[in-house]
Amino acid sequence: MNMSEHTNFGKAALVHHLKRGLDAFGVPDPMTLDAWAQEHFYLSAESSYVEQRWQPWWFQRAIMACISNDDIKEINWRKSARVGYTKIILAAIGYFAQHKRRNQILWQPTDDDRDEFVKTELEPMLRDVKVMQSVFPSYLARHKDNTLQAKKFLGSIAHMKGGKAAKNYRRISADTAYLDEYDAFDANIEKEGDPGTLAGKRVEGATFPKLVIGTTPKLKGFSNIEKREKEADIFMTPHVPCPECGEYHEITWGGKEEPNGFKWSDNDPATVRHLCPHCGALISQAQYLAIDGEVCRYQADDGTTLDHSGEFRNACGDVIQAPEHIALYTWSAYSPNVSWVSICRDFLAAIREAGEGKKEKLQAFVNTTRGEYWAEEFEQTDDNELRQRAEPFALERVPMGCVLLLAGIDTQPNRLECNVWGYGRGCETWTIADRVFWGNPDEDDVWADLEEFLFETEFEHAAGTTLRIAGAAIDTGGHNTHAVYNWAAKHARRKVFAIAGRSGREKHIKDGASKVDIDWRGRLRKNGLVLWWVGTNHAKDLIHGRLQITKPGPGYIHFSQDLSDEWFKQYTGEARTTNGKGISTWTATRKRVEKLDCAVYSTWLESYFELAKKPARFWDDMEQKTQPATPDLFSSKSIATEIAQPTPKKQPAPIPRRSNQHVKQNLGW
Repeated sequence: MNMSEHTNFGKAALVHHLKRGLDAFGVPDPMTLDAWAQEHFYLSAESSYVEQRWQPWWFQRAIMACISNDDIKEINWRKSARVGYTKIILAAIGYFAQHKRRNQILWQPTDDDRDEFVKTELEPMLRDVKVMQSVFPSYLARHKDNTLQAKKFLGSIAHMKGGKAAKNYRRISADTAYLDEYDAFDANIEKEGDPGTLAGKRVEGATFPKLVIGTTPKLKGFSNIEKREKEADIFMTPHVPCPECGEYHEITWGGKEEPNGFKWSDNDPATVRHLCPHCGALISQAQYLAIDGEVCRYQADDGTTLDHSGEFRNACGDVIQAPEHIALYTWSAYSPNVSWVSICRDFLAAIREAGEGKKEKLQAFVNTTRGEYWAEEFEQTDDNELRQRAEPFALERVPMGCVLLLAGIDTQPNRLECNVWGYGRGCETWTIADRVFWGNPDEDDVWADLEEFLFETEFEHAAGTTLRIAGAAIDTGGHNTHAVYNWAAKHARRKVFAIAGRSGREKHIKDGASKVDIDWRGRLRKNGLVLWWVGTNHAKDLIHGRLQITKPGPGYIHFSQDLSDEWFKQYTGEARTTNGKGISTWTATRKRVEKLDCAVYSTWLESYFELAKKPARFWDDMEQKTQPATPDLFSSKSIATEIAQPTPKKQPAPIPRRSNQHVKQNLGW
């Protein structure tokens, strides 16, 4: 090879590599997500009924227009199944990687969901959408830039995360974030907050931040998307013009007693039509599908509209600025891939099973076909009712009848919450103390404050004696787990127990234990820390059952009038509900429920010490030591009675007792 040939060969290779590298800095002609998808996107065989180029429907195009609109910061889409949300997300990932060169994060409810999404949806898309290969050098390669957790493109990266662990929401930043099947996420991620808020923090500093959340809804009052929907600037539903009168209306399910919606005759789904609320015309699905998608739109109650191109107009028809936070709703009747006849047949089948007491299919129909919240009757205690039955005894003073103190401690990132419960005969209980110790659990100061309270505080008893806390259970959840382990191990001989909740599969309140302390060789320490498992649903069932007891005595719960309104709201902040699989669990109805958690931990201690099984002589002995035969010193009535009584001529010999003396609780533990 002569020098000229060598030079020419080098130039060709150089041009190729330079072009490939400079592509990352190129500024392509602006395109919307809708336009990009119609030009480049492809439906892969692994994730579609038919392998082909994608032609989005009008209601999908409107969603896509919102995603590519930089003025819109958050999009919430409550939807039924089979309306194309996954395809929209895939197209968006490709669009922002290839066209916009923006960093992205996608969360699935679990790591397994993430892995399945990447293998069956994302990787086939990267393979079949040819334009993606120009920005994905590691295509089909075993490389650190091509994993289940991340795909590194030229000029950007897309992270894929499971949504269970709080760590998956930390130390990562992006321009665009997605949450798929949002109602399948935990409402509170390891006590650090709801997943939408945590995800939103990851795009907070971006030039054009965007959070896209979509889901099939679940239980009303407990739905993650329901909360964000209420916070949106605007809520919009799809509207179509009536083929007969031209007036816009929603396609609604309606119902037998409703004046509009789906109607069929003689119990025959094949006759289903949609009744126009304006003119009463009965519209077939064929008539709906013949409507030009260009004239369909989303619409809000105030008349604001959104068309397929992403243009917002007010009720007067004037173009207006797009809102920053938009919520939308779409159900399967709008999809050309779902027949109205099949929808009605599914409903009739679900109704038949519901008549036999099996509601699972009906709930699935409401959630996945209609995209609506399932309204379920549930057990929950009203906080106002408990507040009204509060009694006039002060906190941190022990009433008569109470002879034993147990503490439940909840761990938060910036504090320790501690509630002390008092126990008496037959597990009658009293609220004794409510303390918050502020500080980082990874530092020593907050633990020193807790130790002083737990181990040194003497609570004055109405009988004139004093009581100390006999045992404590501390939650190990959250990201301060190891700090809790170390502290609990340090004070194990003082009856401090490290605990963790087990919800859904537990068999008992005291649901077993496991060793968690290992040495440098990876072996369990012989005398290492024991982690005790709490059957949280069973504990909450016990608490809820006791709240139904209306008269003081065994099992009755006494509340101090000194407790705050927030305390009662937290204590009643969960309800027992049944999910779509027929599994009943206690679910939070508000963000903060630390007071209930503390009560659960005290209930576990009660179970651990088997207080419900203690014989009468145990309580006799405890009462004799704690409250000898003396009047209630906290009772104004007893004091008044003493003052009113005349002084007898001959005083009896005083009964010897230990006044204001700490009583050692010999419980035989």
